[in-house]
Amino acid sequence: MDNKELVLSTNNLSKYFYEPSKFKVLNDISIHAYKGEFLTLVGKSGSGKSTLLYCLSTMDTDYDGELHILGNKITGKKPDELAAIRNRHIGFVFQFHYLLPEFTCLKNIMIPALKLGAYSYKEIEERAYQKLEILGLKDLALKQASKLSGGQQQRVSIARALINDPAIIMCDEPTGNLDSRNTQNVYDIFKQLSHEIHQTIIAVTHDNDFAKASDRTIELEDGQITNHRKLLFDQENVQRKPDLNA
Repeated sequence: MDNKELVLSTNNLSKYFYEPSKFKVLNDISIHAYKGEFLTLVGKSGSGKSTLLYCLSTMDTDYDGELHILGNKITGKKPDELAAIRNRHIGFVFQFHYLLPEFTCLKNIMIPALKLGAYSYKEIEERAYQKLEILGLKDLALKQASKLSGGQQQRVSIARALINDPAIIMCDEPTGNLDSRNTQNVYDIFKQLSHEIHQTIIAVTHDNDFAKASDRTIELEDGQITNHRKLLFDQENVQRKPDLNA
């Protein structure tokens, strides 16, 4: 990465499962992520990639080792402190969008910012419209989430993840429920976000094409890093814009 501003790092992070017997699911994981980097975590089912993501997200704190975000040690903080860190510094995108179907796109996007409470209602509404515009959804702002296509719903969930301008967006199989066209669209959106607004993205995926779209890929097997590679874009892929009609 040209920009070496460190956003997240782990030092010898390990985790055990205890049922049905003690089992080491993550083994001394030390990784880093920089500002504006699109990083993917890959591996077979049971490799530990989703478990690692949940530790990185601060939602799972039962691990050994250390996690740092924005230069601050996160390990050992209290649950209310971790909740505040998540809401301010981490946006989430999942395989299923988890939108409130009876709410409009605009209201769904506003929810994390209303919870954070750092801005007035009007400011939050303006920020939500800005995120919708970035994702090509401004004309659908007042449409109910239940009336959108699957691809549009996932783009709304990405806009929601962006609403508090988080340091990191963390994604767990963000294209797992999409067709090939909308999957490609999410690739292009993430590349645009990382390269144009310097958004750090960490995504778990089983999709090799999705991993190839990222700046760097970390492969896990049996809870250990087995491959750590930097992938280069061809110029055509870097310049391609997302299809905002999908």
